[in-house]
Amino acid sequence: MITLPMKVVITRPRYKTHLITPPLGMGYLSSYLKNKGVECEIIDGLNLDLSNKEIVKRSRHVDVIGISVLSYYFLEAVDLAKRLKKAGKIVVIGGPHASTLPILTLKESKADYVVIGEGEETLFKLIKNIKEGKKKKDIRFDGLISAFNKKPVFAPFIKDLSSLPIPDWTQIDPRTYKKAPHGGIVSNFPVAPIMTTRGCPYECKFCASPHLWKRRLRFRDPQEVIQEITYLVNTLGVKEIHFEDDNFTLKRDHAEAVCKGIIKNKIRVAWCTPNGIRADKVDMKLLKLMKKAGCYSVAFGIESGNDVILKNILKHENLDTIRKAIMMAHKVGLITQGFFIFGLPGETKDTIRETINFAKSVPLDKAQFLLLDIIPGSALWSELRFDKKVNWHIDSFHEVSWLPPTIDKKTLSNAQSLAFREFFFRPKQIFMLMRYFKISQISFALKRIRDFKIFKFS
Repeated sequence: MITLPMKVVITRPRYKTHLITPPLGMGYLSSYLKNKGVECEIIDGLNLDLSNKEIVKRSRHVDVIGISVLSYYFLEAVDLAKRLKKAGKIVVIGGPHASTLPILTLKESKADYVVIGEGEETLFKLIKNIKEGKKKKDIRFDGLISAFNKKPVFAPFIKDLSSLPIPDWTQIDPRTYKKAPHGGIVSNFPVAPIMTTRGCPYECKFCASPHLWKRRLRFRDPQEVIQEITYLVNTLGVKEIHFEDDNFTLKRDHAEAVCKGIIKNKIRVAWCTPNGIRADKVDMKLLKLMKKAGCYSVAFGIESGNDVILKNILKHENLDTIRKAIMMAHKVGLITQGFFIFGLPGETKDTIRETINFAKSVPLDKAQFLLLDIIPGSALWSELRFDKKVNWHIDSFHEVSWLPPTIDKKTLSNAQSLAFREFFFRPKQIFMLMRYFKISQISFALKRIRDFKIFKFS
């Protein structure tokens, strides 16, 4: 008989990646539960380099285990869940993959519960029900499924993000995360990720955000963001902040308030926007303010060098706007990075060449060239989910998962290595790397480029 849980463990399994950052979602869950009187421990199997067997061993003192799951390590999470079930634990799975494919996640993992949508309130409600001794068949509410309730309904969105405590940084201390985050090269360590918003109102067909967030955007109080940054810098010695919003500059007033808060409070910290910002949501005035506030690098989600493809994926941007934004950021003195995807609907040999040429024609300092991955929950996934030609077992962005009818596999497979070589092995790019980054970081980056492999996101 399982005793009523007094302590909860939240974990993620180890999986193959070169890039590791503190797991914000797990940090938010821990702080929320602690504020509600639930003792919570984070066991980051990825950062601690723990096997699933070792995670089970470390979790032997608790009854309830929450597993955070992204699509890229779903199989590892399934293995961990089965091991924990065998050890007699109550297993709860959440995260983007679970929210997108809850029934499949429940079936494959043999978990007791799957959380759908934001997890803070749902997980606490579940633990409260378990503590009260309710039977599994009687625990039913939106945002949760089990063997007794297989009707997936998203949990209601948390209306006021200011009601959430900041992540439990004591358990995801940035100083303990040694491997390089986004892009493999950064200017300063330690690095801490922060989110000032949740959601995105756009509908890009390759992205799962429209499904996960229902195209809604919510904001944290800028003053609370400043307080969190101050804590990270003054208490934990953080030297660099990564704003991991889907689009930090989407609402100008919000972005300006954060920047002005950093300046007003004289916080000495470098920061960047590694997830990308929209080109149509910046201008010279805003970029200058960002630079003054400590921003040293901005990334743009460009996707393609062909306007027709941008229209196909509902990007709602054009190359002229993107070019102007990159030029402005470069003129302000910011390091510029572009994200590109090969294999989008309508891709041809000629559009691949257009994308490479565009990347080289604008003042980008860095670039990421990805092969399209059909992400569960995206519009492309909905369109192609029954297509037997899709390889659903791809776990990175350097293998072909789907082949558009307009291109052959060899051409698409070679596009990534061709783009990396043409873009990076130019004197001005190598000089830029040498100017801004450490030799060890540059060696890491160039080796990855030489090996034709793309940096994976964790």
